[in-house]
Amino acid sequence: MVEEVKEALIQEEITVVPSPVSSLWILGVGLPLAGFGLLGFGVWKLGNFPWDEPILQAVHAASTPALDRIAQGMTRLGSPWILPPLAGLMAIALVPLQRWRSLLYVVLSLSGSTLINIGLKDLWKRDRPFLWESGAPRPHDFSFPSGHAMTSVAIVVVLLILLGSSRWRPWATLFGVLFVLAIGWTRLYLGVHYPSDILGGWLMAIAWTVGLSLLIQPQREKIQPQDEK
Repeated sequence: MVEEVKEALIQEEITVVPSPVSSLWILGVGLPLAGFGLLGFGVWKLGNFPWDEPILQAVHAASTPALDRIAQGMTRLGSPWILPPLAGLMAIALVPLQRWRSLLYVVLSLSGSTLINIGLKDLWKRDRPFLWESGAPRPHDFSFPSGHAMTSVAIVVVLLILLGSSRWRPWATLFGVLFVLAIGWTRLYLGVHYPSDILGGWLMAIAWTVGLSLLIQPQREKIQPQDEK
């Protein structure tokens, strides 16, 4: 009897294939959270990583008056005066489409990202770097993780998830990656964040927005005009 069962199992060639959802939980949530945890532990134990200041100094070494103006202007694109209103417009656009699941995802993702950032900064209480005068207004809150980095990644990930398999997604991905990198660069160039602040903000935003998308599943709704339903 035992031999017959073994034979049947061999003949059926049973294989276990991990589901896409399981892979997303691991790659999109688990790994970013683990990376953030390692960074947070390093900040707590060391204060600064050995590579934080050298990278800042290397970025600052390339400074010019023209780049100063570019960085000061571009960094405003990641400020609370730009991205939250943009998120609000995104949410409003979903109302006439009656995409309530997507609307809930937008509101929770972006408001939650801001609240999480405030809480994490208050938890770590890391002082901002002060290696040179950049000429830009110096924020008075704590440094880890970067709010600009978190918000920029959160809004890009939300947009990409809502676009789904749309033909615009490749272009949105390219623009989104360039936008996130540009905002991160401005925070380093202006000397208001350590590189580990930026990386920590990126990782936490990815974990939060991807994890929330797996729970709410806004991708089950296709964004399209009302008359095409």
